Amino acid sequence: MEHSNMAPPPGLPAANAWIWTDEKIQQLSKLWDEGLSTAAIGERLGITKNAVVGKAHRLGLPARPSPVKRRMEMRPPPPPPQLVLAPPPKPVVPGSYKGPTCQWPIGHPRETGFRFCGAPSHPGKPYCTQHAAIAYRPAQSKESSAA
Repeated sequence: MEHSNMAPPPGLPAANAWIWTDEKIQQLSKLWDEGLSTAAIGERLGITKNAVVGKAHRLGLPARPSPVKRRMEMRPPPPPPQLVLAPPPKPVVPGSYKGPTCQWPIGHPRETGFRFCGAPSHPGKPYCTQHAAIAYRPAQSKESSAA
C-alpha cells in the first residue's frame, strides 16, 4: 500500500501531528509523579489517555495500580450476613392442620425418623415463615455482589 501526502479527514489530526518533545516528556513525567490520572494527564497535554499510558510504559515510569482495584480496596468490606435462627417449629401432628404445610426436610431421607416440618406454610411458599427466612435471601445490590 502506498502512502500518499493526502491530508487527513476533517476533524482528525495528521498522523505525525503529535510529536513527543523533551518538554512534553518532562511534563508527562512530572504529572505522572504527582499522581494525576492518565486521563487528567492526557487532558492537560491534549492527547488521549492511551497515548499517555503507552509513552509512560515506553519510558519505564512506575506502574500504577488499577483504578478499579483501588476503588474496590477503598470500599469497606460488607458486614458478614447475620443469620438469626429461630427455634425450630414444633412438628405438626399429622391430621391436625388442614392446608399447605412446610416442606422443609428434617433429618436424612434414608434414615428413620425423616419427615418434613409440617408447620403451616408461609403464603405462596413451600416453607413456614422460619424456614422461608433461611431458604430465601434478599437479592444483593450490584455493588455488593461485585465485591
